[in-house]
Amino acid sequence: MQKVKEVLNRHGNSKDNLIQVMLELQNLSGTNSLPHEWVEFVAVELDMPLSRVYSVITFYSMFGTEPRGKYVVEVCKSAPCHVTGAGSLLAMLEKELQVKPGQTTEDGVFTLIQSACFGACDISPAIKIGDKVYGNLTPEKLSHIVNTYREVQ
Repeated sequence: MQKVKEVLNRHGNSKDNLIQVMLELQNLSGTNSLPHEWVEFVAVELDMPLSRVYSVITFYSMFGTEPRGKYVVEVCKSAPCHVTGAGSLLAMLEKELQVKPGQTTEDGVFTLIQSACFGACDISPAIKIGDKVYGNLTPEKLSHIVNTYREVQ
């Protein structure tokens, strides 16, 4: 738990910094997720109910409670993205990555999820990989993006 203590100390052991703490811990986890033991420890150290901490980390799609791929590919399922072709992009990603939403590729590189609106309605249909948003997507653009992430490996 030393890593967790260090992160909490860096953020002043403050409830106000819960999201930043959890993001940093998730990055340190090696699984792109938040281990239950760490979440429990944070709740105790910040004197917060465990249910409150879980309500935060399950509300935001950027957090995972189960191991995820190095890259989390979020397909927006909001109305604007839906009417501009997000369903087709999701089907293409399912075929390309050989996973369904909520699953991780066998090589552990990609996890595919569907997400509520992340504010890219003006460039729909859109996906998000990590902190980067890609919009106005066509099958060709999407294929290029996925291949670029594969090459980084």
